[in-house]
Amino acid sequence: MRKICYCLALLGSVILFSFSPDYCRRSGIRGHVYLVTGNQMPSPDRPPASPKGTSTTLYIFELTNISQVSREGVSAFYRTIATRLVKEVVTDADGSFRVKLKPGRYSLFVKKGDLYYSSVFDTQNNIHPVEVAKGKMTEVDFRVNYDAVY
Repeated sequence: MRKICYCLALLGSVILFSFSPDYCRRSGIRGHVYLVTGNQMPSPDRPPASPKGTSTTLYIFELTNISQVSREGVSAFYRTIATRLVKEVVTDADGSFRVKLKPGRYSLFVKKGDLYYSSVFDTQNNIHPVEVAKGKMTEVDFRVNYDAVY
């Protein structure tokens, strides 16, 4: 009897996985979070510095416009975000990450202390927008550059 129950449970799992939506298996984002610090000005005397991957938590919110955050002055730091937090993902030591998401548009942030940070905008003032298409893994590079000089 125990073998029959086990087999039925296993068969049910296989069937459920086989008929689950594509986004559950393949849609999402993957990429790296890089820490950029110091002088980033071009110079003929030295090659450009390579960014270094960093271990951090990446916060994925519903698509967020600048009008939906409580901003620290005119900086790229935010106290609160009015849209829904969808997922958090911890990056590896080299900054790499991979996370499954439903198709849609999202905004990406990291944190410094109690403040969220993101410095990329589109032409509609959406903060670090990323679009996830059905069945696709979208490549993303997130640069944490609040300690860099340009």
